This record gives sequence, C-alpha cells and structure tokens, in this order.
Amino acid sequence: MRADSAHVFSSPYSSARQSLTVGVLAFAGMGASFMQTILIPIQSKLPELLNAPAEDTAWVITATLLAASVSTPIVGKLGDMFGKRTVALILMAILTLGSLVCAMSQGLIPMILGRTLQGMGMGVIPLGISLLRDIVDTRRLGSSIALVSATLGVGGAIGLPVSALVTENLDWHMLFILAAGLATLAFALIWAIVPKTGVKSGGRVDVVGVIGLAIGLTGLLLAISRGNTWGWGAMPTLLCFGVGLVALALWTIYELRISNPLVDLRVSVKPAVLTTNLASVAMGFALFSSSIAFPQLLQFPAALGGMGIDLLSASLMLMPAGLAMLAMSPISGRIARSVGARPLLVAGASVIAVAYLFCVLVPLQAIYIPIVNVVIGIGIGLGYAAMPALIMDAVPRSETAAANGLNTLMRSFGTTVAAALVGSILASTASADHSAGFHSVFVMGLVAAVVCAVLAMLIPRSTTA
Repeated sequence: MRADSAHVFSSPYSSARQSLTVGVLAFAGMGASFMQTILIPIQSKLPELLNAPAEDTAWVITATLLAASVSTPIVGKLGDMFGKRTVALILMAILTLGSLVCAMSQGLIPMILGRTLQGMGMGVIPLGISLLRDIVDTRRLGSSIALVSATLGVGGAIGLPVSALVTENLDWHMLFILAAGLATLAFALIWAIVPKTGVKSGGRVDVVGVIGLAIGLTGLLLAISRGNTWGWGAMPTLLCFGVGLVALALWTIYELRISNPLVDLRVSVKPAVLTTNLASVAMGFALFSSSIAFPQLLQFPAALGGMGIDLLSASLMLMPAGLAMLAMSPISGRIARSVGARPLLVAGASVIAVAYLFCVLVPLQAIYIPIVNVVIGIGIGLGYAAMPALIMDAVPRSETAAANGLNTLMRSFGTTVAAALVGSILASTASADHSAGFHSVFVMGLVAAVVCAVLAMLIPRSTTA
C-alpha cells in the first residue's frame, strides 16, 4: 500500500494514540494465537488427562480449528455492520469464557466446548488489521499491518516453550488460566485505548448465509482434518466432503441473489482479491509444512530419522522464527511504502522458497533448523504483511473486515490442507525411518512457496472502490 496512493488517509488521532492502538491490537492478536499452541506439550497425554480415547480427544484440537475457520469470515462481516471495536470486545470476552471453561474442565465435553469458544477468538486478528485502516495514517499503515499480522506466528512461537515450561512444573489447567488472563487484559486495553471509529454498514444479519457457510466449511474442513484418522475413502470422510461441497454450492447461489450478503462474492472474485486469496492458500500451506515438520524432526528418535531433542529444547530452537516475523514489521512497512504490497508478497514467497530449497538439497543437522526456520519466519512476515494490504487496496471501506476475514480463512484453509498432507505422509512411515517423509514435506513446501510467488506476480493493480 503506497503512501503516494490517491487513497491517502490522515488520522484524526494523535501519533501516540495510534501507536498505543497498534500495540493493543497486536497484543490481542498474540493472546488469541497463543491459545493455538498451549495444548501441544500435552497432546499425547490428553486421553489420560480427560479419561477418553485418543480418537475422541483429537476433537479438542479439531474443534478449535473448525471454530476459528468458520467464525472468522462471519465476525468480519459483523464488524463491518456493527463496528469492529465492538465485535473485537465480544471476541475477547468469548475467548476469556472459553479459557475459563477449559480451566475448570475435568472431562472431554466441557474441554471441547471451551476450545470451540477459544477458536472463535482468532477472528480478532483480521478485525484488528481492519481497524488499522480506520485509525492509522497511511504512511504508517504498512508497518502496523505487518505487526498485527505477525502475531499469528509470534503468539504460537512464544506459546510453545511457555506451555512446555508450565506443563513440566505446574498443573496443566494453569495453561488456560494464563490464556484467560491474557484475553481479559486484552479486553480491558481495547475498551480503554482503541477508539470508536470506522464505517458501519448496518443492515440485517444474513442468518441463512451464516448457517450455510458454517455447514459448508465444517464439512469440508472436517473431512480434510480428520481424513487421516477416518481414512480418505471412508464413508464419514466422503460424506463430510459431499455435504460441505453441496452446502457451499447452494450458499454461493443464495449469496449472489440477496442484497446484503454475508460475503460479497462479487467483490471476492475481483482479480486482485481472488488472486491474493489464492496466493494466501499457498502461503498458509508453506507456513504450516515447516510448523509441523520441524518440531517432529527435532523430537523424533534418531532411529526414526529424527534428532532426539526434548520438547522444551525444540520449542526454544524454533521460537526465534516468531521473533523474526515481529522484527520484520518496520522493514515490511518501508518496503510496502516504497514499492507496493505486491512485490512484498513476491519477496516473502521467494524467501520461503529459498529456505525450503536448502532443506531439499542439504542434509539437515540440528544447528541448521533454527536458521532455516528464521528465514521462513522472515518470508512469512513479509507475506503476511502484504496480503491484508493488497486486500484493503482492492475493497471498499465498508467491506474491509469481511474481506480480511475471508483472506484469513484462505490462509487457514492452506494450513489445514498442509496439516492433513504432512500428517498423512509421516504416518505412512510411522514404524520406519521418516527421512524420506520429511524430504517430501520440504518439497511440497517449496512447491507451495513457488506457486505463491507466481500468483503474487499475477495480482493486478487495483483501485479501491
């Protein structure tokens, strides 16, 4: 988003108020993304802790994924209609409630309910990015977007070692007390600092659209995320795929016929928006390929092609990647101001491709992985800063939050597909050396990064409506 664009915005708020707002929204996003990783250190112990079979406790993870993916585009539209700050406060309240439910849970059902509520809180990140357009000067918008976007990686990177430390020294329920505390603090800060501003489109909630999108996404994502467990040709997987695709097809027809749709598909198929969303799927895939492969590569025994490093040490080795994303925020802003967001996305995808190419060509040792992961973090930082800027350049102000929510959904879809494919590849070599499996994962990450770069080069220049 260039500062010399015709769409220059001068904020009515002081520089200090703008900076505080950016910091608060980044903190809220970090708290929301933190909860995604808090169960990783105890995931294998969940059957014992919740007194349930492993196939049932897997829903504790799946429920969060589904809730985040389904709710993000919905809350984006609600933010455009009723105010982004108001909806952000509601999401922080829901995240706090979900964390408290998990903190008090001793059984499976309450834990799944709490994790579902926690997943809904992820919508605060695209909402926060959309709020920036209404509050921050154009000249500092790029770096502000980059900072809030980086919280998707920073929260997870910091959360993993913190979670490992907590679970090794305290009761595991303390993880959710910590998450509740972060969400409560974020709620208070948003209430006190983030101004009431922005365009409110108003109108009635598209209830049919909400239900149709929820059914369609749930069916599709459930099939992808659980296909490894159920079997890709099993009836539950095929049924979920079928229901999801049919529901999304009917939902598309309905959304095109009403005057105030949940998702304005006519805006979404604009070349600049569509191509950016497709590139987002590829980048989400590239990001999560390493996020799944590196922790397992570090922790697997040497006999299985791993490096035999404990969870806490592995988490600390991977944490700098999240910090690299954070450090790239001001750099991304300067690049976006000087050359635009499209070259920024091309650069980010190219950096990720170089990192994966190294993994494909060079036999990996433990000392290489933190370095490669930092390089991937730099690429993700560049790319995640560019995508919201590209979206906001291409849509009207009244559609900002909904369009960013849909873009976040596309990234989530890419990570879901990556999780399913990587899990399937590594599971196929469960009792053997995983080296070939890891090599295949790195090749897929390389291909995804190259696809993202090519799509980014095809994104046309767009004039905001």
